[in-house]
Amino acid sequence: MTNTQVTLVQIDNYGPWTVTPEPRREADLQTLQSRLYADISQFVGNRGGYTFFTRFDNIIAVTNGLSMDDHELLQESVGNRYPVTLSLGVATGTTPVQALADATALIQEAGSAQDKSRRECLDGRTIEDGHRTTDDVQIAHFDVIDATGNYTDELNAFDTFIEIEQGYAELMRHMRHAHDSLSFFVGGDNIIVTCPDLTEGDYEDAIFHVEEAVGVELQVGVGRGENAHDAGFDAKHALETCRADGTRVELEWK
Repeated sequence: MTNTQVTLVQIDNYGPWTVTPEPRREADLQTLQSRLYADISQFVGNRGGYTFFTRFDNIIAVTNGLSMDDHELLQESVGNRYPVTLSLGVATGTTPVQALADATALIQEAGSAQDKSRRECLDGRTIEDGHRTTDDVQIAHFDVIDATGNYTDELNAFDTFIEIEQGYAELMRHMRHAHDSLSFFVGGDNIIVTCPDLTEGDYEDAIFHVEEAVGVELQVGVGRGENAHDAGFDAKHALETCRADGTRVELEWK
């Protein structure tokens, strides 16, 4: 059984800040968001976690192995170097969706995303070391079969982007509603999904669903681990097996 620890990172009062005292330059906002995401990703990644930008003002991280002290240090580091602060909700669950729902509720209970009085909220719980296992996190790494040959070298860059995004959107919806999983586009033609304890058949069904719905062919490698890095690295190796052998689904532990 998986036990995923999820952290919701939300920038405090970000919407009003972007237009106070007057609207800020979009290029400056995009730069701030990307640098902030990069710093959070590096901080979490150095501790074995994965970070996903989603809407940039809301960032989702798989943080198995990070303590509440680690989360407090992240807030302090960002607060010292950026003109914005972060609120963090931390929760665990047998499904990533449940963990995220609980983490979200903690932040919402502390105040609105546009509440001027909400600053650096930190609430929730982590998995104690004695309760962690090597099966806590299941990561699936999907990519598009021959994306270069079918899209990159055949279509203009924007039409390629549309095709890849359609595959991502359909997979994201299916994995969320059918399997309580969280899917994230991570560039190129790659999608990383944090999952509960799913079977090979579940992944085969997901691939078939996306192909039938939008015509995008996917393959996937799946790994397990004590943290996102360990599970994700195994998933990468499994995906390489797909590419080498022409298979559609590979589970690293099989």
